Amino acid sequence: MSRFQLFAALLLLLPSAPSAQQPRSYTAVVTHVSDGDTVWVRPARGGARVPVRLLDIDAPEICQRSGQQSRDALARQVLRRKVTIEERGRDDYGRVLARLHRSGQDVGEQLVAEGHAWSYRFRNQPGPYHAQEKQARQARRGLWAAAHPLEPRSFRRLHGPCDDKR
Repeated sequence: MSRFQLFAALLLLLPSAPSAQQPRSYTAVVTHVSDGDTVWVRPARGGARVPVRLLDIDAPEICQRSGQQSRDALARQVLRRKVTIEERGRDDYGRVLARLHRSGQDVGEQLVAEGHAWSYRFRNQPGPYHAQEKQARQARRGLWAAAHPLEPRSFRRLHGPCDDKR
């Protein structure tokens, strides 16, 4: 057997990495809620705590109007509870990008429906929770009770990130 054939045979034995189409799922317990779209979890399989950014939503910054209410709404749903993580990747800050499910419910979808977050938009696409956001806007739920809530990306552009000085 040539070196090339041996190398090719060994490659076939290696496990393949999960693709973007097939999320890696696991259960975890939420140990901390940082803001309306970021939590820390301890995987049920053990190991260190992991920061998780909820995929497809954008919640108000913690120092922004409705920011604390958004964080509190997320905490009521998941803090110290078992969730299922559907990991889709990592962001620039090293956080896991994932959808969270608790008792079969998509946590991000529920936050948008209750008016605690926006359906994340990318390149003029309405986002996966557009219908839930539209209903929350019409009902003036949560952050939509204000006349013109400022999207978090616009808030960060105008004011920078939240810090201890605010």
